[in-house]
Amino acid sequence: NAGSRGTNWQAFCNEIAALPAGQLWRHNVAGDLPGDGDTIDTDLLAMLVAANRGKRGYTYTHKPLTDLDNRIAVKAAVDGGFTINLSADNLNEADELADLGIAPVVVVVPSDADNCTTPAGRKVVICPAQVHDHVTCATCGLCARADRRVVVGIRAHGTKAKEVSAAAAL
Repeated sequence: NAGSRGTNWQAFCNEIAALPAGQLWRHNVAGDLPGDGDTIDTDLLAMLVAANRGKRGYTYTHKPLTDLDNRIAVKAAVDGGFTINLSADNLNEADELADLGIAPVVVVVPSDADNCTTPAGRKVVICPAQVHDHVTCATCGLCARADRRVVVGIRAHGTKAKEVSAAAAL
């Protein structure tokens, strides 16, 4: 299945293409967009976008968007129906990424954060799956919505939550 490791990219895209119409799915629980280092492989991403047609796929990226080709690739993917969330490490960076106007933004916030605003006044909504027991990523779908007007705040969690919380608070 698409969640197994070690499949080649074409086989993975074939599995995505075979999903039912309207299926919500997340690419990468860990990792980033295809490519070497900071460069997005635009051909592989285009294959994924094509496979996702009619589905509700989404992912996150920390790839730097200082490179024009990376920005063009992300915008093309989002315009093609595959939502790529630009991942920010703090509220200031969330504003910088949102100012690009190419994709929705998520931001890491301290583990005890509540809904808030960025320095530029953008509304930050804490991930509903982190604040409501009955909500999961599969039932929420907020991160799959490219047209959203809010930044999604992801509370620091896991083994490095204290470290991440401290960095996000800066």
